[in-house]
This record gives sequence, structure tokens and C-alpha cells, in this order.
Amino acid sequence: WISLDSFPSGFQWATSAESFKVEGGWLEGGKGETIWDRFGHDNLAFENQTADLACDSYNKVEYDVYLLRGLQVNTYQFSISWARIFPSGHRDSQTEKGVLYYDKLINTLIESGIQPVVTLYHWDLPQALQDNGGWTNPTIVDAFKDYADFCFSRFGDRVKTWNTFSSPWVVSHAGHGTGEHPPGVKDYASSSYQVTHNIIKSHAEAWHVYNDNYRATQGGIVGIALNSDWAEPKTPTNSEDIAAADRYLQFMLGWFAHPIFVDGDYSVALKTQIELKLKECPSSPPAVLPVFTSEEKARIKGTADFFGLNHFTSRLVNTVKGGCTSGPGGVGDYAAGVDPSWPSTASDWIYSAPWGLRRLLNYISLEYLSATKVPIYITGNGMPTAYSTQATDGVDVQRFTVQSLMDGFEGPQGYSERFGLTHVNFEDANRPRTPKQSAYFFSARHEMRFESVLKPKHSKRGDVV
Repeated sequence: WISLDSFPSGFQWATSAESFKVEGGWLEGGKGETIWDRFGHDNLAFENQTADLACDSYNKVEYDVYLLRGLQVNTYQFSISWARIFPSGHRDSQTEKGVLYYDKLINTLIESGIQPVVTLYHWDLPQALQDNGGWTNPTIVDAFKDYADFCFSRFGDRVKTWNTFSSPWVVSHAGHGTGEHPPGVKDYASSSYQVTHNIIKSHAEAWHVYNDNYRATQGGIVGIALNSDWAEPKTPTNSEDIAAADRYLQFMLGWFAHPIFVDGDYSVALKTQIELKLKECPSSPPAVLPVFTSEEKARIKGTADFFGLNHFTSRLVNTVKGGCTSGPGGVGDYAAGVDPSWPSTASDWIYSAPWGLRRLLNYISLEYLSATKVPIYITGNGMPTAYSTQATDGVDVQRFTVQSLMDGFEGPQGYSERFGLTHVNFEDANRPRTPKQSAYFFSARHEMRFESVLKPKHSKRGDVV
């Protein structure tokens, strides 16, 4: 049971979904191919599953919003598929049918008293842009800026909170470092750092577009949703483990947060560690960190109206000699593990350590928000186990987002991992949804039940009529 007394007045309870995980309709309305479409069609996901139909949310707007009303959320965070609006990634390819889908979703949410929060990019790059180098090509900065400008102009009269990116570390790490995610690049030494560099510049340009052209008339806010584990020193009294845990956070959260929230540049800790490795490994540099110009630093610093945080698990970190191995552990000279007493989950990378969120929030407040006083929005938190509440120690947290509204396509894991408050039957072509026990628990914040919300009538196909 969640005590509302422990949260400030006006606290926003939210849930979320990401475009490629739930929408389906991969070719409907003129949508272009994305890197996740290509990933599925290349049979790279669990049991050769694809996101072609996913939850069929493209055709079930009213039903999904009905589920949101049952949860009694006042905020719904979803991402726009860049390729559904601009199939080629560029404005000259715009398809109005894709735009109308998001118009319908936004309008239906508002009619139900639910605030739409929109993420511009959650991993599903148009394949046409990837064919030109994707996030490693500096020209993508202007392409993203133009895409953001279109979204602000078309939806900004109704959407008042924007995430430019959600969990961009995953794009750099899994998409261009380990290669586990599309586009499957295994180049941690160079590509992953170039991708982060271009994402940070893209975020900053989008923020400036909004700030210069839309803020005065639309009155909204723009931020970024960064993902991070909490890093706990394996031996809390060991100064080397304490330093290693800090390096873990610098190579994950700080990689993006320090330029945006502190001074427009990568942290001294990150740069110093990479310079150390360049001296240690002159013949095979394990990391090549691009350099921001002084103009770029000024352009990047302070480009966020809030600090979005996606958090799912914690790690125990100790110092090791990483040698000349690329990747954050090798370059950062640390090793990460878990306490065997931490409950495991259906996801092999998520272990339950709820206190980690409290410590991470306090770390963020001290490390990144001491000069820039912006609120923290928890933009994603969840696991395929029971939901638990979390104290915030007076840190200015204004929103909590449960990930996610419904089960969806979880990338390499396909439909085998279930993060939703709502169960989706992927064996049925109609994709029926059923609230889980966690959904009833979550909605019980207001002592409400799904049955108390007017239930829409459905056709045999499961569509709202």
C-alpha cells in the first residue's frame, strides 16, 4: 500500500510505453523501416520474434487510454517513432497518417484528463539514417534538430513536457559498444563515444529550438531521461572501491549528465581516466573521447529543464586493473557484480536493491543539481517483480513513472520478459490486455478499481467501438 502522505502535493503518478515495443503497425500509414524492424526481420530477437504487430497500439488508442484511466495516472509518457512521421528521417518524406496517429493519442489522453509526456527518441532510428552512418555521422545532429522542430510545432500546443532522449547510454553501449542492440556495432573504443558526442549535441540543439521558438508561446519544458544503475562500493570502507564506484557512475550517468547539467564538457574524472589509458595503451587505445569546442560547450551547458532518471538496478563495484580492454569496466578500471542476497528477477541484469534509488537520487542532487536547480522526474522504474515504494530524502522529485503500461517487445528478449502493469496475450492476434495484480496495487493509491471506470464496448476483434 502506498501512503500518499509521503509524497508532495501535485506529485505526478505516471506510466509509460515506447513506440517500437508496443505500436506494431510497422508498415501502416507509410511508416519507414527502423533499426529495430531490421533487427527483428534478421531473426536476432528471442525465438525470431519481431515488433511487426507488438501490442497493436497503433490500432488501439482508445483501449490503451481506457487502461490508463483505470490506473488513475495523471501522466502518460510515450515515445514517437521518428520513422512513422519521417520515413526517411527527413522532413521531405513526412507522412500525414503517422502524424495523425500521434494527434489522436494526444487528444484522447487530454480528453481523459491525462497529461501526455513525449519522448522524441527511444532507440528506434529510421533505417535510412542508419544506412548513412546513423548516430556516428555528425549530420544526424541537424536531422534530429529538424525532427524535433516539427514535433514541437505540430504537438506542442498540447504536449507540455518533452524528453529529447530516453536511456541514450543504451544506444551508445549496447548499440555501438557490445553490439547486442541494433545497429549491432561492436566498437566501444571509438563508435560508442562518437555516438554519445552526437546525441549530446542533438539534445542541446533540440532544447535551443524549443527555447528560442516555442517556449514563450507553448509554455512547456524540455529535458532528457538518462538511465543509471546505482554503484555501491563493494567494500564501503575501502577508498579504492569508493573511487571505482564513482568511476562506474562517471562512465554511465556522468557521460551524459556532466556536459548537460554542469559545464558543457565531459567530467574531469572521465577525461583523466581515458587519458591514463591512452598513456598505458599507446598502440591500441581502448577509448577515444571526442572533444567539444568552446562554442559547443556553451551551447550544451544547462540545456535541461528537469533531470529525467531511468533506474532499474544496482551494482557492487570494486577496483581492478582493466588493462587495455575497451568498454567501461576495462577503461574505468573497475568490476561490477551483485550481492547474492539481492532478489533476482525475470531479467538477468536486474536485481532488486530498492535502497539504490534513494542513494542515486541523493548523488544526482549533489553531483549535478547543486548549481542548476531543476527537479528530478523518475522517467522509468520497474522490473518483472513486485513494485515497491521509495523514500526521496527531501530531493526535489516531482514525478514517478512505472515502466511500463503493458508488456511489450523487449528487444533481444522479444516477448519473453514482461515489464507491464497489464498482461498482453501475444498468442492472440487481437492482442487482448488484462490488468495484472500490480496494476490493481498501483491504482489502489486512490482506493480505486478498474471496474469503477466506464469500460468501453468492444467488437469481436477487440477494438473499441
